[in-house]
Amino acid sequence: MQTIVDALASIVGTAHVLTGADAAPYAVDWEERPQGEPIAVARPGTTAEVAAIMRLANETRTPVVPISGNTSLAGGTAAKGAILLSMARMNAIRDIHPSARTAVVEAGAILSSIHDAVAEHGLIFPLFFGARGSAMIGGALSTNAGGSNVVRYGNTRDLCLGIEAVLPTGEVVDLMRKLHKDNSGYDLRHLLIGAEGTLGVITAAVLKLHPAPLAHATAMLAVENVNDALGLLNQLQRRTGGAVQAFEYMPRAYIDAHLERFPDAREPFSESHAINILLEIATTRPDEAQPGNDGQTPIAAHLEAALGALFEDGKLIDAVVAQNETQRAEMWARREAAAEVCRLHDPIIVNDIAVPLDQMQTLLDQIAAIIAAHDPDALDITVGHLGDGNLHFSCWPSTEDTAVHDVIHSEVEQATIDLGGSFSAEHGIGTHKRDSMTKHKNPGALAAMRAIKTALDPNGILNPGKVLPDA
Repeated sequence: MQTIVDALASIVGTAHVLTGADAAPYAVDWEERPQGEPIAVARPGTTAEVAAIMRLANETRTPVVPISGNTSLAGGTAAKGAILLSMARMNAIRDIHPSARTAVVEAGAILSSIHDAVAEHGLIFPLFFGARGSAMIGGALSTNAGGSNVVRYGNTRDLCLGIEAVLPTGEVVDLMRKLHKDNSGYDLRHLLIGAEGTLGVITAAVLKLHPAPLAHATAMLAVENVNDALGLLNQLQRRTGGAVQAFEYMPRAYIDAHLERFPDAREPFSESHAINILLEIATTRPDEAQPGNDGQTPIAAHLEAALGALFEDGKLIDAVVAQNETQRAEMWARREAAAEVCRLHDPIIVNDIAVPLDQMQTLLDQIAAIIAAHDPDALDITVGHLGDGNLHFSCWPSTEDTAVHDVIHSEVEQATIDLGGSFSAEHGIGTHKRDSMTKHKNPGALAAMRAIKTALDPNGILNPGKVLPDA
């Protein structure tokens, strides 16, 4: 009798079915936490092979877990007793259409490779986050990833015009349209994006590109409180015509942790400040990007003038504007090292949460009160995408007591919900937040999600145990 492994080999070739020691690297996530041993890792090279694997799995009732760059932070690739479906071989950048500002890519294309390819045409795919050198577009689409440029360009869903996907039954859904408008029925593209591989395996996508900025103006800002920071953001948006594309929050505790992790790094300012903001604006206008006789670009001069006016209003304490690309890269390296900084000490309590912008200061105040009540010696090194209300709560507790960790996590989550927020902003649900779905998701919404899952995956084989809590 043919085994599942033999059947997979007949579809993709023996060299592309990994078992035993060869599959072991896939059995841990990015943080090296065990994810369970899969039956095998299958590495298809075409959509037809993905479809054949899904038909095999559906017929044999074998679970399938799709995996892209394995940068998940929510347990989305746990695959004990399942076929782990790696998209790594399907990594082609098929076409770039500069006049239409679109790119057609396969799901295994690494983000940084997409960035490099479209840059040759003076374009950007504006999805940027720290793991872009290994994260794949299929995973970014499956989690509707965010990143640092959401304030200007939106989430991954906003950057995708079309997708191709294979359903759990093996049917191929071809939605590879390059259209900005298409009202022909249910929007299955948006349904599959953000579904974390529970409804279909995304195999390719049509991405929306934007003109590459000709110049950036990047600065570190210091403010008294987050409300002042948001006031600055609104004023800078008005002064720059909406050119702000990053507005990142880093408290003093995070700066200290960053310096501990990277001793050769520099302080952002000559003095220490409680709240530090990374700001970046960009322009595609040649007249704003051409350096003057002093070597400064007009957009940088414009930013300095705007910051000078804000100083006079008393809302800005300190500011340092990057004078060259090296200084800009240094500022970005400080923020993008957050994942590495968080791993400096163990254990750590984390929440990926979001609230309306005008509730961010209240949330931070409530978080401080929660920590003070349960573990006054804990260190809060939270960072966040302040421009879109996404906070990455990160806390090093002073105790090993997991009950204390759980109550801090739970109360931070509840405070977020009470302020009209979400317990999952951009990292997805995976296995880690299924309990939160039970606690906080509207029952009617959960019932609708389960109905959709049952309709598309009647045998429950695709990424089982993720996203949806048990009924």
